[in-house]
Amino acid sequence: MKVAVLSDTHMPANSHSLPRGLVDNLKGVNLILHAGDFTEEFVIDELERIAPVECVAGNMDSHAIKKKYPEKKILSLGDFKIGLVHGSGAPDNLIKYAKEAFQGEPLDCIIYGHSHIPSIEYIDSVMYLCPGSPTDRIFAPYNSFVMLEISAQIIPQIIRL
Repeated sequence: MKVAVLSDTHMPANSHSLPRGLVDNLKGVNLILHAGDFTEEFVIDELERIAPVECVAGNMDSHAIKKKYPEKKILSLGDFKIGLVHGSGAPDNLIKYAKEAFQGEPLDCIIYGHSHIPSIEYIDSVMYLCPGSPTDRIFAPYNSFVMLEISAQIIPQIIRL
């Protein structure tokens, strides 16, 4: 299974459409996960034209998105349990935030956003993954998202745009 992981698209503030490089890279994915901060619901519609979308609301999302989508969710993908949350507060505390959001849940991977900084870390056999942002480089040296290959294991790859 090929899964694209996005966060912090912040549209239309940073872009009025999904970047062409992102759209090209999303062709052929089975699923798109978005860890919040779409800011407007048309982003979800654009992504759903490419593949099914699972998402959570972020701190900058519109009231309509926050009303429609949860702050966190757990997904079963293949043999793996994956937590999806946006995050809040200082960027250096996001893994702690993500870990606490799913305390007591046996997860293989926790995906979070908010920092715009792409990161893949393993702590106590759990993968903590932030895809960065495909549209905003406020804290990051480049725009990015993550591609996951899920089969007998979860293989992440940060994709620079």
